[in-house]
Amino acid sequence: MDTTTSPDGVPVTAPDPDFPPVPADTKDWTWVMERPCPECGFVAAEVTPDRVGAAVRDAVPRYVAALGREDVRVRPDATTWSVLEYAAHVRDVFSVFDVRVQSMVEGDDPQFANWDQDATAVEEDYAHQDPAVVARELAIAGDRVAGRFDALVPDQWERPGRRSNGSVFTVRTLGQYFVHDVVHHLHDVGA
Repeated sequence: MDTTTSPDGVPVTAPDPDFPPVPADTKDWTWVMERPCPECGFVAAEVTPDRVGAAVRDAVPRYVAALGREDVRVRPDATTWSVLEYAAHVRDVFSVFDVRVQSMVEGDDPQFANWDQDATAVEEDYAHQDPAVVARELAIAGDRVAGRFDALVPDQWERPGRRSNGSVFTVRTLGQYFVHDVVHHLHDVGA
């Protein structure tokens, strides 16, 4: 992206014509906790928090391998992220959910800070990030969130938390929702 200055002196980032923002995903994906995902086949109800860490550790090398592809920056169409963009998103998902689980374990029914994944993709310029750096950061963030889930004890699985839109989760259902996101994007990138 090119940065220019507005007439009032504020830096403005011009959209990259090669990587315009992908349309926002406005679906409420919480339904995946109730039924299998028809796109990726994931069954969230089968995941318990003690299996989340292993699922993340299984996914990380698959994302890292995908980041080594020659076509890592190629979008399959105008409405779909590239492998690089999906991997950068998953790296950030790891960090966001690590904080959310920590807040649920340490706090009393916390409300999560709002996170706009589509705005983050544009603001952080996922399309132009270095795939090798994303791979390293994804592995570190994945290890951190996997460890967070590994440290949970069954007494913590039903601790509540909520999104800013009012969706209520327990540590158990947040883990299910989270792992679906990780697995679904593996399906998206063909890994």
